[in-house]
Amino acid sequence: LIVVSSQTLMKVNILSKIAVSGGRLFRCSHLSPLAGCEMKFSVFKPTLPDPKESPPAMYWLSGLTCTDENFVQKASNAFKAAASNNIAIVVPDTSPRGDPIPGDRTSWDLGVGASFYVDSTVKKWKDGGYNMYSYVLSELPGIVEEEFNVGVHSKSITGHSMGGHGALTIALRNPNDYAAVSAMAPISNPTKCGWGEKAFG
Repeated sequence: LIVVSSQTLMKVNILSKIAVSGGRLFRCSHLSPLAGCEMKFSVFKPTLPDPKESPPAMYWLSGLTCTDENFVQKASNAFKAAASNNIAIVVPDTSPRGDPIPGDRTSWDLGVGASFYVDSTVKKWKDGGYNMYSYVLSELPGIVEEEFNVGVHSKSITGHSMGGHGALTIALRNPNDYAAVSAMAPISNPTKCGWGEKAFG
C-alpha cells in the first residue's frame, strides 16, 4: 500500500453533473500523485433527507478495456436501486492513462485499461503510475469522502471480471475497510488464466 497524505490530494474538477434516478451523477477528474497523471472517476450521490448525512458508498471496479464510463452508461438501473437504498456509487477508471510507457498500449490485457487493480512491482510500470491497488484503497476514497461526503462511515466494493479480481483482493486484504465485498465473474486465478498471465507471469 502506498499512502498519500491528505495534504497532497489535488483539486477535483467536475466535468459533468446530471440528475439521475433520485440523485446526481458527477463525472470528475483530478491529478493523482499515485498515478502521476489526470485520473477520471464518477460518483452517484443519492438525494437524502438530510444533506449533511454521508451515505454508504459502493465502489464498482470495471473489467478489462473499460473506463469509468462503461458502468455509468450501461447500468442505469443500478442508480435507481442505489437511490432507493440511500447508497452512493463510486466508479474509478481501470488504469492510469498518462504518458505512454513501453508496452502499455500494445495489448488489450496489459497496461492501459488493464491494471488488474494492483500496485506494480516492476519499476517501469510502478513509475508509470500503475499503483491502482493503493489508488482504489486509499487515494480515491480520501478524495470522494472529502469532496462528496460519501462513504465516510461505510463502504463496500464489487466489480466484474478484472474488477471482480480487484474487489476480492482489495477487500480480503483489508477486511476492516469494507462492510461487504462481492464479485461478478471475477478473474479469480489470474496466474492460470490467459487474461492474467502477462500481468502476473
